[in-house]
Amino acid sequence: MSPNAEDVRRIALSLPDTTEKTAWSMPTFRVAGKMFATLPEEETSIAVRCPKEERDELALAEPRKFWIADHEAGFAWVRVRLAALEDDDELRDILADSWRQAAPPRLLDSYPELGLPADR
Repeated sequence: MSPNAEDVRRIALSLPDTTEKTAWSMPTFRVAGKMFATLPEEETSIAVRCPKEERDELALAEPRKFWIADHEAGFAWVRVRLAALEDDDELRDILADSWRQAAPPRLLDSYPELGLPADR
């Protein structure tokens, strides 16, 4: 079954030093105060940090899963449709990757295993 907003919240808050804060009338998740995920649009998708080049490739390769919101086009963020995700593991990988991009070096050093793809 595809992950939902509660899975996003549970997984995001399980990452070290993560807090939830409402901003722009939606839940946002932050590590050490820096935002790494939001739950916009009726909580059917998430927005996460993603380098622009990588983001553009993802949106072209998997348009059902990833897209770029017009107002975020100038920023290194991508949208992810929760219904298109296979499972919690995929969601965890995406959230952990975004977390890594926002986390300060001290946290990255403390949790080197975070976000690295699980051995399948």
